[in-house]
Amino acid sequence: MKQSELLKSYATRLRLYNLTANLEQIVHKAQENQPTYLDFILQVLQTEVINRDKRDYERRLSAAHLPARHDLDSFDFHFCSGLTPGRMKELRELIWMEQSYNVILMGPSGTGKTFIASGLIYEAVKQGYKAYMLTMEDIITTIKMKEVSPTAMSAYNRIVRANLIAIDDIMLFPVKKEDATGFFNLINTLHEKTSIIITTNKAPTEWAQTLDDEVLATALLDRLLYRCEVIKLAGTSYRLENRKTIFKQEL
Repeated sequence: MKQSELLKSYATRLRLYNLTANLEQIVHKAQENQPTYLDFILQVLQTEVINRDKRDYERRLSAAHLPARHDLDSFDFHFCSGLTPGRMKELRELIWMEQSYNVILMGPSGTGKTFIASGLIYEAVKQGYKAYMLTMEDIITTIKMKEVSPTAMSAYNRIVRANLIAIDDIMLFPVKKEDATGFFNLINTLHEKTSIIITTNKAPTEWAQTLDDEVLATALLDRLLYRCEVIKLAGTSYRLENRKTIFKQEL
């Protein structure tokens, strides 16, 4: 076997994919620039690390399931009250997440709850954390299917191992008792290990009606509110204010 083929074989086994794919160019560049041995090794490994970090970031970003709009730099503070630029900056620093705090974003539809939640998930992904954006329906379906579906079990395990998850529109629809129990068990597993962002248009005191189980609702709130910041948003609906039309404006 030629030296180049053997080197590619070793690089593949060590998962040095850039070296495997670009060996000839790397060697040619070294012959031209004649770096020291240490500089050459450093350049090769540095490129591998940069590419690996990029692939990891892209995988985490894809797995986060973010909506199209999630960049908090474009958040319009004029459309809602309850969150100042200073507090937004603190949220984006994620110190609260490192301390296993939760965040509840509460307010009427269109006040930016989902946008803020997905933006914070995006910030976490950028900083190297495992973070996911989910709906209440996503989670309940995953819990119900995890014992019979390997895909659902993998999704469930990702949630359990996450640093941060956002649950969008919690308690928007009535939840069956068996589903509520499974949801509580998940929250209990995540308690003080994974930070949770919740968006809701209902006050936590109303959750008992959705769950139809006051005891379970109380136990759920006890865990979520133990270390939690509740942010109440108010204002006009951003979506309605920026509603678009398919028709051309008539003169």
